[in-house]
Amino acid sequence: MNISKADALQWFEFFSELEDGDALPPHQQEIALATLSQIEVAEDARIDALMAAILGLKSLNGRTCYVGPDEKFPKGCRSCLLGTGLSAIRKTNKCNLQCPFCYDYGEMDCQPAIGAGYWEIGGTKFKERDFDLLLSTHKHPTGIAYVYLEPFMEIEVYYDAIRRFHDAGIYQHMYTNGTLCTEENLRALGEAGLDELRFNLGASRCSDKVIEMIGVAKRHIPMVGIETPMTPEYHSLFLEKKERIFATGLDFMNCAELHLNPNNIENYWGEPMYMYRQGYLSPTWSHELTLDLMARADREGWPIVLHDCCNRTKFARDLQLRAVEGGWFGASGYHNEFDGIPYAAFLPILQDENFHFLKEEPLPEGYRPGDIVL
Repeated sequence: MNISKADALQWFEFFSELEDGDALPPHQQEIALATLSQIEVAEDARIDALMAAILGLKSLNGRTCYVGPDEKFPKGCRSCLLGTGLSAIRKTNKCNLQCPFCYDYGEMDCQPAIGAGYWEIGGTKFKERDFDLLLSTHKHPTGIAYVYLEPFMEIEVYYDAIRRFHDAGIYQHMYTNGTLCTEENLRALGEAGLDELRFNLGASRCSDKVIEMIGVAKRHIPMVGIETPMTPEYHSLFLEKKERIFATGLDFMNCAELHLNPNNIENYWGEPMYMYRQGYLSPTWSHELTLDLMARADREGWPIVLHDCCNRTKFARDLQLRAVEGGWFGASGYHNEFDGIPYAAFLPILQDENFHFLKEEPLPEGYRPGDIVL
């Protein structure tokens, strides 16, 4: 069903007025999904055109795209996309910042605790004394990642755990906003055996202090990079400070496509949205801005890797993870993070006169207003 943009707008205005939790009958479900598909197809075409213009674009086994020196592509991403997936270790349930793009925006003070002295690995709680048991019973992952939320809130408790997994030969990377980094704790991380550190530079609005800490980290940790959701603000700030950032000697920048959930969507309300494969909801400009930076990097020969960590990459990541876990053909944890479809979020793009569906047809009989059939 190649629904027209005018019909899609009319129906989504109606759907937006329904009470939360109201289920659509099958024909109206088809209309809703046809609309999402039309938006997605049009956005896919825009992305394809932008990618085709990047002459030096490279692919990692069809899982993701990047530009720049192959040797600087983050090994943590190789593990995530080609190995055992994103094997997350959770410890710290607090953060010293509140970023509008954060998945936990507005709920930072009520994140569940892991528990004093505990680590959450694979959904199971461990004490450090249990690590030998874990390592002797499970096949070692190709890599592990320290996530959730800001590890530098209590970074000193991480050193021994990192040392244990380093001795076991497991590649380890960590995420931080960088505002609590010092020469001392970065040196300690390097000495413990951390392989890769990723700075969310957008969290500090490209703070000069954090940029300085990226350079310090590079003196102590083998692979150092940036991973930030791509927003217009970050795009502008990065370009303003890119020479200073390059001078730190960092290896890569993962340009994450901003995806929204019920916590952070209000911060971007009114922006043009699309939904990738009926899963992640994102503003259309996020991926487009990433490709703009990648095109600049390719033309100008930037000394770092720019990695397109977009929704398609996340889709590939979850397929890879389920595959190595022995899931059935097509199994994936990739999903919509809303309870149903947030119809009102799509009104701005449907109202945008500059956004066009690629192919439109009249609604078939039985799907028009007034003759809908269950």
